Amino acid sequence: MSRSSPALAPDVRPREVWAWAMYDFANSGYTTVVLTAVFNAYFVAVVAGRAPWATLAWTASLSLSYLLVVVSAPALGALADAYAWKKRLLALSTVGCVLATSALALAGPGALALAVLATVASNFFFATGQNLVAAFLPELATSRAMGRVSSWGWSLGYLGGLAVLGLCLAYITHAQGLGAAAAEFVPVTMLITAACFAAASLPTFLLLRERAVPQSLEAGHVARAAWARLRSTLAQARRFRDLGRFLLCTVFYQAGVAAVIALAAIYAQEAMGFSTRETLTLIIVVNLTAALGALGFGHLQDRIGHLPAIALTLAGWIAMVLIAWAAEGAAAFWIAANIAGLCMGASQSAGRAVVGILAPVSRLAEFFGLWGLATNVAAILGPLTYGLANWLTGGDHRTAILVTGSYFVAGLVLLAGIDLRRGRRAARRAEREDLKLAQG
Repeated sequence: MSRSSPALAPDVRPREVWAWAMYDFANSGYTTVVLTAVFNAYFVAVVAGRAPWATLAWTASLSLSYLLVVVSAPALGALADAYAWKKRLLALSTVGCVLATSALALAGPGALALAVLATVASNFFFATGQNLVAAFLPELATSRAMGRVSSWGWSLGYLGGLAVLGLCLAYITHAQGLGAAAAEFVPVTMLITAACFAAASLPTFLLLRERAVPQSLEAGHVARAAWARLRSTLAQARRFRDLGRFLLCTVFYQAGVAAVIALAAIYAQEAMGFSTRETLTLIIVVNLTAALGALGFGHLQDRIGHLPAIALTLAGWIAMVLIAWAAEGAAAFWIAANIAGLCMGASQSAGRAVVGILAPVSRLAEFFGLWGLATNVAAILGPLTYGLANWLTGGDHRTAILVTGSYFVAGLVLLAGIDLRRGRRAARRAEREDLKLAQG
């Protein structure tokens, strides 16, 4: 990546993009270890003691955290735009997630209330930070290279998740060799994850610039101005119909993605009979596949178009669900898991890039707040649907994943009819109007 790279905005240096991407590296350890590979299965098997409601309790905890994000994200996005607070709020969310992840280390067998509270808090702060860091993308990349630059972040993120999971696996292997039980070694992995998040996020706060310009709003009217700005955006929804349709599409396909992330280790251990070590090995390989998928599809989407790339990944997700549902042995499940890895990095990277194209530059944090709202509504629906299906079918994980897979089909249907050129024209008109208002 040279300094004169056409992928970057004129005043952006490569080291700043690296610092931005390092946040994906930093926070991916949390999603990989806490949500996907270690703590979720520990929550069901040890904290909740494999009770009939254990999986539902886990998914309900995640859904509650995302509901809190849904309520707060639009206002936080508007505040970040109005006062140029993206970086400040990102720092606060990072500290919150690190502290709450550390608190998970105290959740032993039977400590359900503590486990739920720390899960809700840590995931709330994680998701809030995810929204805020995404809003920096259009400031760093040119419009034609958003898919590519977005994929750099996602790819580095999967490598970050891989690195932290590798450290945790090494510790777990050592602890099991000494005869330690899960209640002894899982808490230590929570501390490892929190420490890695804190350390790896430092380049972001040292090198990433806040380019937004504070607007002239009176200090005593911050919240009122934020909600007024949000109401203005929602009232003009017809002008952004392509963005609105894409956000609805995002709700559906991200619901499926969220379910896979939240239930991967649980499905592997409870439905396929994998051991903890086998599950962690699988997740490590899938993270490598996801990094390749994000990077490869980042270049592909800039060539074939963002929407065709998303359609391709949704077809892959549907294939993954069918293979996992029908899998009787480890080989078929390994194939399904690696298809999920390829599609996961690709679909998330492409989605962030599409929002960057359709969002007016003058309202980046606000529109990425709406995107965050859509993904967080999805994160409520997907895992909760899986948890309810599992509970209602008496613990049948295969039926639960098949039901959840219907979200990918709905997303593919909704993707049709979106016109990126029309949506970009609407965004540019809004930019011009906001500029006139600022000057007047």
